[in-house]
Amino acid sequence: MKKNRVLGIDPGLDRTGWAIVENSPTGAFLCAAGLIHTDKDLPFPERLKQTYENILEIINKFQPQVAALEAMFFLKRAMTMSHTIQTRGVIVLALAQNNLEVYEYPAKRVKLTISGSGSADKKQMQRMVQLTLKLKEVLNPDDVADAAAIALCHLKSAPLQAQIKVQQAFLARLAMEKQKQIRPKK
Repeated sequence: MKKNRVLGIDPGLDRTGWAIVENSPTGAFLCAAGLIHTDKDLPFPERLKQTYENILEIINKFQPQVAALEAMFFLKRAMTMSHTIQTRGVIVLALAQNNLEVYEYPAKRVKLTISGSGSADKKQMQRMVQLTLKLKEVLNPDDVADAAAIALCHLKSAPLQAQIKVQQAFLARLAMEKQKQIRPKK
């Protein structure tokens, strides 16, 4: 089994959960997890800078091969959405600067992959993450459990995604060769 260390991230301006999850012959295990918390009294740019620097430290310390983030789909307040989008931006920048491939998963897909139900609540998800990673206690706060769930979702989805990429590359090459045959020679 190829070693695959995933950095799962649940982004937010106030609280960004992160988890490093790795697969092994006996299943996935948690290497490390934590919460990046920025003080609401700090200026917005400083909060983004702190998140960015913390993500860089995590990448440098744990050397993940890939990163997985929760895909954004809906937020209730425009200001919250704007701040979360900008926070995601600095996170994705830090990942890109470290040449990490980034995968995004909608919350429903994460829930379905981890718990078997796309409508699982936070407590169910925390418990399934605990069971999957064979932890003595649930991960808290829920942002950290969410980050671990996102990383686990990627570990479970990666083999299929790799097959899809191979198939897409094959089909693209096939289409290119077909075009070469169709073009009239000059």
